[in-house]
Order: sequence, then structure tokens, then C-alpha cells
Amino acid sequence: MTLLAGAAHAEYPERTITMVVPFAAGGPTDTVARLVAESMSKDLGQQVIVENVGGAGGTLGAGRVATSDPDGYTLLLHHIGMATSATLYRNLAYDTLNAFDYVGLVTEVPMTIVARKDLEPTDLKGLIDYVKANADKVTVANAGIGAASHLCGMLFMSAIETPLVTVPYKGTGPAMTDLLGGQVDIMCDQTTNTTKQIQGGTIKAYAVTSPARLDIFPDLPTAAEGGLKDFQVGIWHGVYAPKGTPKETVDKLSASLKKALKDENVAARFKELGTAPSPEADATPEALKAKLESEIARWKPIIEAAGQYAD
Repeated sequence: MTLLAGAAHAEYPERTITMVVPFAAGGPTDTVARLVAESMSKDLGQQVIVENVGGAGGTLGAGRVATSDPDGYTLLLHHIGMATSATLYRNLAYDTLNAFDYVGLVTEVPMTIVARKDLEPTDLKGLIDYVKANADKVTVANAGIGAASHLCGMLFMSAIETPLVTVPYKGTGPAMTDLLGGQVDIMCDQTTNTTKQIQGGTIKAYAVTSPARLDIFPDLPTAAEGGLKDFQVGIWHGVYAPKGTPKETVDKLSASLKKALKDENVAARFKELGTAPSPEADATPEALKAKLESEIARWKPIIEAAGQYAD
């Protein structure tokens, strides 16, 4: 029986694997997922398809995977919202830390503080002074509660100790469209969503949220250089499987993820988007679990202080 079971398991995967992205197609997380899925497909010998299950700040897609069969054929690629939703949502349909098995970290995408191109301030210090003086008028766009832009916006308001008028959208696309059109003033979003607009001069960039300047934006200062000393945030992404997935399957998926992150095409495309693949030591179940636990603890007091919850 043991030999038969081992032989059967050795054939995994025998069919298409679905990687659920809990956000709309075309967004930053979807872009990351499709690059990784394409490379993993080559390694595993079966197609890894991306399915977009958006809604409720990513919790609908995560909930879908949490209740799927733990057979390795339904995966989740989620970002930092996996950690923040544990506090943001009062009635989650799943237990964040105990409903999943962990495959590994994928990448950590820096954020950019950007604005409509005709906003008056020319640097981050000037922007902070401006929004503080016009707090009742300045609008901050985000892609909805739980989105990366929502989280970074909350952190920005916390850092400058000034509440601003937030304008939630149903996705990154419409939020960026209104920023480009001048209907909203500022936004804090991932480089995967802002790089082309910054390079094209269609929006104004004030800072990156990484510890050091980015190669693609050598002249763009860090938030710390601009006066926000401890303002560092990256939108990390990880791959999960439903709780109870066989360890051998999780290990095979983790090994495939490591290979994908070494793929030259993946690395090159990530670089174009202002990010880089996670190092091999982070593309492990243990590293992702530790990251999720630490991020839940980090964001809980920030979310509670902001008082921005969702049902």
C-alpha cells in the first residue's frame, strides 16, 4: 500500500492547477501571479492557470481557497492583505493563520507616493505641508478596503498624524484612471502599478517606500529621505494551499516556486516593475508563515488606531 500511495503521489500534478488571485485581472498582484504561474507550469509539466476571484478586499478569493479540496490543485497567491484582513474584517469566513498551508514568499513590491501631475508641491516635505494645510480638501484614492493602496494610505495618514478624505474605488484601474484625470489628488500604490505612469510623466512621484532608492527611479528619494523617517512598507506576496495539503505536494510546489523565481524572464519582468524575486531562503513554507505572523502583529495596532473596519 505504501508503495502504491507513493507511486500515485509521485505523479502529482496530473491535471491543471488553479492559482486564485483574489483581485481583478490586470492589477499588480495579477501581474505577479501570471509571471509565476507561467514559469511554474513549465517546471511542473501541467498548466497553472490564474483565476481572478475579486471582492471584499481579497477575502472572497482567500475564502474560496480555504474551503477547496487540499489536493494541491487549488492555490492562492495573495499579498499583504492576507495579514491585514485578519484585523480589517470582523467576520472573516476563515481563520487566517490556520486555514492554509504555506508554499513560500514570491516578491516584495515597493510602494510609491504619487499625485496628479499638476499638484502644486514639488517634493515630499512640501506635499506633507500641503496636505496638512488642506486636510479637509485633499483626496486620497485607493483600490478599496484591504487593497495595497488602502493600507499604504492609512500608514501615510498615521505617519503625518493627519486624517485625509479617502476615496475608495473598485480596483486599482479606476483609481489610477481618476488620478490621471485629476479627479483625485494623491495615492500610494505599488511600483507594479505606477512605474509606467511615473516614467511617462502622467503622474507626479514624490517618494518610494523602500529602504533605498530603486534602480528604475534613481532620482526619486525614499520616504525617509523626504522626511518620513520610519515610513517603510512593501507589498509582499505569498503562495498558499488549503490546510491539509499533503506535505509532499507542498514541498513540490515550493521547489517549483523557487525555480520560477530563478527564471531569467521572471526576474527581468519583475525588474521592469520595480521589484525582484524573493531570495531562495524566503520561498519556503517556514518563511511565509513567519512573515504572515509578524505582519498581522505589525498592522493590527495601525488598523485599530485608524478605526477603518469592514464587515
